[in-house]
Amino acid sequence: MRRWTALAPGALTALALAACGAPAGLDTDLTDDWPSLTAPRPFVPDPGVCHPGVPDVGHLSGYQPVDCSGGHRAETLHVGTLTGAHAAGATPPSGGSAAMRNARAECDREVHRALGGDWRSGRLSLSVVLPSPRGWTGGARWFRCDLSEVKSIDDPGVVVRTGSLRGALTGATGLRLGCFEPRMAGDGVTAMTPVSCTTRHHVEFVGVWQATGLSYARVSRGDHRVHQGCRSILARYTGIPDNGDLPLRTGSIFYHPTEREWRDGDRGVRCFLWADDRPLTRSLNNAGPRSLPVR
Repeated sequence: MRRWTALAPGALTALALAACGAPAGLDTDLTDDWPSLTAPRPFVPDPGVCHPGVPDVGHLSGYQPVDCSGGHRAETLHVGTLTGAHAAGATPPSGGSAAMRNARAECDREVHRALGGDWRSGRLSLSVVLPSPRGWTGGARWFRCDLSEVKSIDDPGVVVRTGSLRGALTGATGLRLGCFEPRMAGDGVTAMTPVSCTTRHHVEFVGVWQATGLSYARVSRGDHRVHQGCRSILARYTGIPDNGDLPLRTGSIFYHPTEREWRDGDRGVRCFLWADDRPLTRSLNNAGPRSLPVR
């Protein structure tokens, strides 16, 4: 049973008047104490996370990072920001644009720092991921530097891996390019099978040469200047004099970037020594002139 208590009319008036008063320390102005609203900030992805796929475009709806200790196909090693003229367009930078080349150059530097070496020295692939057109319109100006492990230098299929790639080129991770046995068709190399450097082989990776000042057409045709550049890398790697006798000591093989990678600013050519006249059974790193005598 509910109980009700009646109040005299005078008491109601007193309560109403009391309700209009403000507690001590507070004013009665309801418009001056609200904090000002800040402008919304565009989404920026995190570095040091991994991803189940290898996206071409950084759509927010597809951003589902995973822990790098679990299975993944790509790792964001760096997140940069486009500024100035590179950020002024109405749409994200297109392939081959100055902004894309600038982003890729920064990715090359930062990924090199994270790996402990040039990413082209391993079974690795670098992707530059930009915001979606909708994200760009909303103010996003970031770019991601994503790295993936691939099956081989001949097969760019991405490997599902576990563990971070940071420092991967500083130790014995199995990712570094080493020695190979080539498969030939006429004067061309159709594939190279990786083998241990202590077993019979004819080819060894020696480093990366930057083919600046050359067109993609000349590089893809096997311009002699590419072989000259690779021979200089080869001489430093083996400890052999870089002089006119070098072509008489060994041949060279190179792998150049794809046309799309070239348009985006990648000039890194993978260089290999080729002992076509005899098999090798050890690495020739710092082996000296006697390891490859003049023929």
